Amino acid sequence: MQIRLITDHTVLPIARLHKTINQVFCGAAITSAVMLPGLSAQAQNSDGLQVQEMLITERSIENTLPLELARYGADLEIVTEQQIRNHGFVDVAQALEMLVPGLLLTTQAGAFSYVNVAMQGSRSSDILWTVDGVRINNRLYNSTSPADTLPSSMIERTEVLKGSHGLMYGTQAIAGVINVVTRGFSETPEGQISVGAGSDGLMRVNGYGRGAIGDHKFVGWASRDESDGYEIYDNYQPTSRYRKRGYKVDSAGVKYGYDFTPDLSLSVTGIHTEGRIDYPNVSNVSINDRTENIISAKLDWLPSETAQFFLKSYYHSWDTDYYTPGNPSDYWGYEDKGVNAAAVFKPEGFLEYHVGYDFQTYTGQDDYLLIARQREDVHAVFTQLRSTDDLSDRARFSAGFRRDETGGNSSNTWNVTGVYEFTDTLYVKGMTGTSFMLPSAENLYRIHCPSGSGCTHGNPNLAPEDSFAINASVGGLLTLAEREIGWQVSMWDRSVDNLITRAPIPADMPNRPGPGFDNTFINIGEEVEVRGAELLLNGELTSTLSYDLSYTFSQEEVRSTGQQIQDRPPRSYKGALAYSAPSGRFGVNVAFKYIGRKSSNVNGFGLQYYGDNHVLDMGAHLYLDRDQQHRLTLRLENLLNEDYASSLGSAELAGSNPSERFLWQRLAPPRTVHLNYSYNF
Repeated sequence: MQIRLITDHTVLPIARLHKTINQVFCGAAITSAVMLPGLSAQAQNSDGLQVQEMLITERSIENTLPLELARYGADLEIVTEQQIRNHGFVDVAQALEMLVPGLLLTTQAGAFSYVNVAMQGSRSSDILWTVDGVRINNRLYNSTSPADTLPSSMIERTEVLKGSHGLMYGTQAIAGVINVVTRGFSETPEGQISVGAGSDGLMRVNGYGRGAIGDHKFVGWASRDESDGYEIYDNYQPTSRYRKRGYKVDSAGVKYGYDFTPDLSLSVTGIHTEGRIDYPNVSNVSINDRTENIISAKLDWLPSETAQFFLKSYYHSWDTDYYTPGNPSDYWGYEDKGVNAAAVFKPEGFLEYHVGYDFQTYTGQDDYLLIARQREDVHAVFTQLRSTDDLSDRARFSAGFRRDETGGNSSNTWNVTGVYEFTDTLYVKGMTGTSFMLPSAENLYRIHCPSGSGCTHGNPNLAPEDSFAINASVGGLLTLAEREIGWQVSMWDRSVDNLITRAPIPADMPNRPGPGFDNTFINIGEEVEVRGAELLLNGELTSTLSYDLSYTFSQEEVRSTGQQIQDRPPRSYKGALAYSAPSGRFGVNVAFKYIGRKSSNVNGFGLQYYGDNHVLDMGAHLYLDRDQQHRLTLRLENLLNEDYASSLGSAELAGSNPSERFLWQRLAPPRTVHLNYSYNF
């Protein structure tokens, strides 16, 4: 299997440590540190390097689920708080963009903005986002990512599961799951305060503290991030006045934990975020004044070595006042709440049994696009069988089934996974199954066109998307010049039925929507095929210098035409180098990515090509004292000041007669300097 922990020094392979992970999970419970990929190897020749650990301090079915899935054949990438600090990333999206192999992510307008993300040939809407296991995807608009209000300072780690995971996670987990894990509990009192500044008026202030009083555990954090921003288009209307895109995001969170007994524990989490986020276009700027709340409570009970129970309730609200300067605001927002229950039974024998129930009730409305308040209730039951080491200590498999009921729609999801370790340095694995995605509120109910032209009308008759995927991988460890190289080659093939997309409205359509609507949402009658491959390499060049490389090829096409889907590059790659001084007081890192050539059909200009860009980031950190309490971190984002576009479009030139259109590019961030000081206590 492939689990990779991105630490201060390297992205480390786990092929050699399968048995260590197995021993951890075969115990009655996970109660202490879990050593992850290659840490033993790191320790054997550390020469003073700090060994990193991922701490799982809550014995929870939910917290250990990604590791469990990886143990049975899923790909899991883990980015730690330490690596995020060393690179000086401002928000979650930047860390994912530069560090997670095979994840293609471009921001629409720099930090704290919507992102376009693809994983194994996916659309943004095919990836489920969660915070501490709570779904945060915007069901009003499946394509709108929730990454624009996730500051990096709140993160303990980020877990990225690749492949189809609809069995355990439900709708939208078609190509993967991104779970942001916030600050965890600690028995030892500790904390940190940080301040930072940078280009374009960038300012940061954040801090956290945690500890315990008797059986009561506490964590608290708070942050403010703001920037005046940069001009995100290469061409504007001559009448445009607001061209820079700025943001101000305030976030605070608190966790409380209590152990009633050694086998029964409670934890409660609350996160509150407020933001003023600008979204310019070539004519004006739209402003999102936003308030977001995430509240969850979970109970974990381990009555014996053969049974484990989990119960969780959650509430997520998102309220936005959306306006342009000088005009009244429109409201859009939603509430998402629900209950999750799960149990694991491990009788003596060859199999263990996982069962669960999910309930979600979702309400949302948008006064800007005139999406009336809608409510949706989802009930789901699922079960999974997993083999135990009593059956085989080299082979593991799982099989499961899920049933979702959503109003008039229902969906059956199944999943089978397996891994076989030929030796401690060579393995094969595979995963196959189905996933589904429900139409968004915009897909179903949109009836207003604020721009007056080029809009897409809702279609209440849409069916859910269904997909079938196969993933297969082979990997392990090689030794070259007395240095170990972790490697994996992965392939995937995914077919999608009822793919939801836009299509022109026929001129003779009965009850044709009013002026401004040129398109409507439809289900594609033909199957859409996505296939590709990924190569991963990582290791150490010296005891203080490590590397990580990945290459991705993705073919995404409509079967009848064979054409690559627009805005999707067929190939991309990324990598990183990290140096850490033997003393641990100084480090330098470089991260780079290649954005492949993409195409877009632009109104008035036909097929246009963009992409084919290399982007380089560089960071450095220095501890100012031997106790490593005072630290400076420098990041040079887009070091070479590469001028590249994240998307293309066109607009009618204001005042032109006869009508004339101009082409615009939405630009990625230019070279940006970030400087941070932090104090650990």
